[in-house]
Amino acid sequence: MTGNRQASWAFADAFVAEDEALIRARAHSHRAGLRPVSPGTGATLRMLAATGDAKSVVEIGTGTGVSGIHLMRGMRADGVLTTVDTEPDRQQLAREAYRDAGFAANRSRFICGPALEVLPRLTDGGYDLIFCDADRLEYLHYLDASLRLLRPGGLVCFEGVFSRGRALDAAHQDPESQSLRELLREVRDNPELAAVLLPTDDGLLCAVRGK
Repeated sequence: MTGNRQASWAFADAFVAEDEALIRARAHSHRAGLRPVSPGTGATLRMLAATGDAKSVVEIGTGTGVSGIHLMRGMRADGVLTTVDTEPDRQQLAREAYRDAGFAANRSRFICGPALEVLPRLTDGGYDLIFCDADRLEYLHYLDASLRLLRPGGLVCFEGVFSRGRALDAAHQDPESQSLRELLREVRDNPELAAVLLPTDDGLLCAVRGK
């Protein structure tokens, strides 16, 4: 990759500045040893939620609230974010981050538990957007669940599909890289989906379910 391209990507990723609430939530993520979405990815999520006039959103992988803040800022004012994570301590930090960002408690619904146990309990066709940022080995299962949960015209997004470049290099045959390559093929080749792969941070795969 040329230096000019790297500089361009870095500029694009930092193009939308984050406020104090996001900066504090991001700091909590780093202290917890997590890798939150980049500012550019967060801005993309906000734009996608706003463009789709999203009211009901599912987030798989709460973290400490960085992506949730971005999503809720793009959603309708009466929208509700359902966020799923296995770590209650992280979800408590996210609650505080949402409050710090000015969101009322009824704008978010926290479910603590493994995503593969939680997703089957959610309403078929009841969601406008699903954002996946959890166990990459489970992404194919999240895709299957998303096709059931999304309304026609709904959007699913997968964060980190480049896996720091490993998923793009056939020499890497570890389970995560192979699973992500299969996900990319499944989304690209599914006639029910209109897909795009965005080079924000570590790769954001997005697809709209057909109407």
